[in-house]
Amino acid sequence: MIPDVSQALAWLEAHPQAVEGIRRGLERETLRVTPEGSLATTGHPEALGAALTHSWITTDFAEALLEFITPVDGDIDHMLTVMRDIHRYAARNIGDERLWPLSMPCYVEEGHDIELAQYGSSNIGRLKTLYREGLKNRYGALMQTISGVHFNFSLPLAFWQAKCDVQDEQSGKEAISAGYFRLIRNYYRFGWVIPYLFGASPAICASFLQGKPTTLPFEKTECGMYYLPYATSLRLSDLGYTNKSQSNLGITFNDLHTYVAGLKRAIKTPSEEYAALGLEKDGKLLQINTNILQIENELYAPIRPKRVTRSGETPSDALMRGGIEYIEVRSLDINPFSATGVDEQQVRFLDLFLIWCVLADAPEMSSDELLCTRTNWNRVILEGRKPGLTLGVGCETAQHPLPEVGKNLFRDLKRVAQTLDGIAGGDAYQKVCDNLVASFDDPELTFSARILRSMIDEGIGGTGRALAEQYRAELREEPLEILKEDDFSRERDASLVRQQEIEASDSEPFERFLQRNA
Repeated sequence: MIPDVSQALAWLEAHPQAVEGIRRGLERETLRVTPEGSLATTGHPEALGAALTHSWITTDFAEALLEFITPVDGDIDHMLTVMRDIHRYAARNIGDERLWPLSMPCYVEEGHDIELAQYGSSNIGRLKTLYREGLKNRYGALMQTISGVHFNFSLPLAFWQAKCDVQDEQSGKEAISAGYFRLIRNYYRFGWVIPYLFGASPAICASFLQGKPTTLPFEKTECGMYYLPYATSLRLSDLGYTNKSQSNLGITFNDLHTYVAGLKRAIKTPSEEYAALGLEKDGKLLQINTNILQIENELYAPIRPKRVTRSGETPSDALMRGGIEYIEVRSLDINPFSATGVDEQQVRFLDLFLIWCVLADAPEMSSDELLCTRTNWNRVILEGRKPGLTLGVGCETAQHPLPEVGKNLFRDLKRVAQTLDGIAGGDAYQKVCDNLVASFDDPELTFSARILRSMIDEGIGGTGRALAEQYRAELREEPLEILKEDDFSRERDASLVRQQEIEASDSEPFERFLQRNA
């Protein structure tokens, strides 16, 4: 089931300098909650600056849903320390509130009005809030409060020069993009290993269902928790970030032009379901438009090809201009065993796995095969730790035991680890391989098994509150290491000025702005 990567690994071992200079970035979402573990109803804290324009601290769907962002970084320890500094600063500046340490939301009362993220009076700020209004009306507000970690990853130009004989990024954009699409196709085929190892949402609070029926065979605890005994990541299941109307879009990951064409088609394709919602009710705008996707970011995917956009540029236009610059991994649950929701072991694993994905052969995938890969993901998401679980390849019927596939993958990853350790010195990557491969013989070592044990004893609320309290105390006591108090003060003030400048420069009525951007 695992492709033969021996030649590519031999090439990597002969060209270790090709992977020297990997660039990474992290984005972590987290709900602000009360000491009792309920969703905070306060607005975005003033001390954290303007969510529209702050470089490190913004909001995602709701006012209570913070998002912390690290700058692009070539050093893992430095990146993780910056992320911890952002957490330390936030923990000291949100009053008595805590940062929720789990992907699935805390207790939310039925009918609770979750306030959408607010970005001020500018046209772009109002459009961002209207987009979230559309998400609420299309999928429900509660689904949008699910939190995760996104990992941004790019290989150095030296890799593409050695592997694809490109001269520079612009002239080599087609070859570089083709390489990243190979990575993405392998990610769809084998990325289920991420929820297997690091999925940490095997249960949900009963309040998350809001009384809606479900066909999943949940077990229920006395404290109102629903769980699946072998689940890894209900966040990635049909309960979480999915959009069934998107499954028929036919978007593939074979080349830049067909991918962008598929994305643009989805933005222009009308949806009967969303047309029935309407654009406006009682004078209130309900969504940006009635198409399958309001904007490109509404495409729910476990991985995305990306390029930094210029002012006024859409993500797909940026890709067509310069090709793929980096990829965004979107399958990580919040790590409940870390105060920052992610740890060094996970970052090093992703380095290894993504390098393997770009090296391994990856035949082109039809939209039908792309849907077939979802079968493996769903098995791992809903019953990944089940004894005897098997996985297939694409749409083939042949099945292979999950532990066998996982251990075969890690044999390759160990060789990648030796190369990366050879560059940096030490054995940090090889230790990650040795620690994680044991999870295939003993699923109780996985994140989901470890957190479920606590949840069954304490409930989601009890587990979440205890961890939130522990991490709050830790973070508030620790000194800042890289970013200083003055840095945060300057960025807070600068973000407020930037927002005011955007608002002052608007000369177009919002209605006309919306028409141009819908």
